[in-house]
Amino acid sequence: MLKMFLLEVSYFMVLGTAFASIISVLLLLVVSRQLWAFRWHMTRDRTCKLPLPKGSMGWPLFGETFHWLLQGSSFHISRREKYGNVFRTHLLGKPVIRVTGAENIRKILLGEHNLVSTQWPQSTRIILGANTLVNSIGYLHKQKRKILAKVFSHTALESYIPRIRDVVRTEVESWCANRGSINVYTSAKALTFRIAARVLLGLNVQDDHLDYLSKTFEQLMDNLFSLPLDVPFSGLRKGIKARDILHECMEKIIAEKLQQSQSEEYSDALDYMLSSAKEHGNELNIQELKESAVEFIFAAYSTTASASTSLILQLTRHPSVAEKARQELVSHGFNGHSAQFIGCKNRNSLPTAVVHEGSAEKRGTYEEHNSTTETKPQRGFEETHHITIGPSDTMPATVGEGHYSCHQPYLSLEKVSQLHYLDCVVKEVLRTLPPVSGGYRTALQTFELDGYQIPKGWSVMYSIRDTHETAAVYQSPELFDPDRFGTEREEGQAGRFNYIPFGGGVRSCIGRKLAQIILKILAVELLNTARWELATPTYPKMQTVPIVHPVNGLHVCFNYINSHEENNASQKP
Repeated sequence: MLKMFLLEVSYFMVLGTAFASIISVLLLLVVSRQLWAFRWHMTRDRTCKLPLPKGSMGWPLFGETFHWLLQGSSFHISRREKYGNVFRTHLLGKPVIRVTGAENIRKILLGEHNLVSTQWPQSTRIILGANTLVNSIGYLHKQKRKILAKVFSHTALESYIPRIRDVVRTEVESWCANRGSINVYTSAKALTFRIAARVLLGLNVQDDHLDYLSKTFEQLMDNLFSLPLDVPFSGLRKGIKARDILHECMEKIIAEKLQQSQSEEYSDALDYMLSSAKEHGNELNIQELKESAVEFIFAAYSTTASASTSLILQLTRHPSVAEKARQELVSHGFNGHSAQFIGCKNRNSLPTAVVHEGSAEKRGTYEEHNSTTETKPQRGFEETHHITIGPSDTMPATVGEGHYSCHQPYLSLEKVSQLHYLDCVVKEVLRTLPPVSGGYRTALQTFELDGYQIPKGWSVMYSIRDTHETAAVYQSPELFDPDRFGTEREEGQAGRFNYIPFGGGVRSCIGRKLAQIILKILAVELLNTARWELATPTYPKMQTVPIVHPVNGLHVCFNYINSHEENNASQKP
């Protein structure tokens, strides 16, 4: 009996000890969390009477980094709903002020060099180099933008268009010739690299060598945001190695250009930059030119590939938008034959598409002959509607056996500017899926924002995507609706900073017009040349950090528009 009693007593003692230990640990965690929050509260500017933004600094040392990594975009959404458009957090070892809203972002972007300064990781500064536009500040940044302005001038853009179109057309035809599915994001990166190399840098090398350079640049990009440790096998060392290989290639091209006498005719962006530098009294050395050449690729690579992928994704999701864009091309003499758009297809089932009506989604097959007839819904589908636009009488020309394209009219900036609906489509793609979700700045001085103080030295992260999604000027912002940018509604004109896919202020994307031209040329070639369908049962989820792209890729099957097959199909009863 006594033994049983002693066992019970010892059991309760152990249980009590364990409970006390748990309570002690919990109290320690609570106290440490409070001390951590107090530590950052004390860093506020005491000369400013305004409070710090609401929010949480998370746990000691780690802050809210793990929450951010695990929750993704929902992390910022949940905290914005809880704390408002301006809130504080602690990410990757730094205190951060997260900012949403047109007026708030306006102050950040227009405050460059005064209130805030651009912020890039040390590894990025090392790999890209000190002479690049992204790493320059103050007067040096202004001078570099003046020199690069000629690279993206009206005259320069006009000269790039024919070569861009050739590169895009070749890429689209290779997609159509492939019998399997294409990973659009991977192929879009290859496309944008070729545009940067062939058009901007004037590289005239064999395709296999260009592929090698593309893979080398991919290695540079993979290690651009790495720990700043230059040791063997580190990410930084790999990035530096890739950069040096690219620099060696660029140096040969630059040396040839410098040996040639400068004429009034320019063949690529480097020619325009050399000419512009001379006009501004600057002689660029070899190192500056090599770093600028790699920066051209950097600027055109990931973001334009992201936007190109998003363009194809949205055209596939919304066949009515693709059809309306194609009809505009027909009205301007671009299209000489039919096009098909099939939304989502499982290889062993009927093609399906997703159509948004309000907040609802309907899956079905959509068929419409010459944009006039509709079939009755098939059994097992809520609605059916397959698009097949009959051949036009204008400008057909053979591309290959069983396939056909057309002789397109000369494409110019003026001609592109006449495609108003296509312009709306591109704008809506960039509104719903901006390639870069936001940007970082460092506060140069304490300033006020939305009734709060932003302390000197804190990081400021402004959100492009959240601003697009929450701006009151957009009707039903959750819907993909290109007509919102049309002349009848002009939602895009209501406030300059409600639409900022290219940023704003002195740090706005200097190549934004070129990026839009590439997207429009891609759309023109796709709508004129191909029909395509999703190769997976469902659409992919989108990852938003660091560049917006589909998780596991966007897999699509492309085919030439086949006049023989479609003509036979149209004759069937």
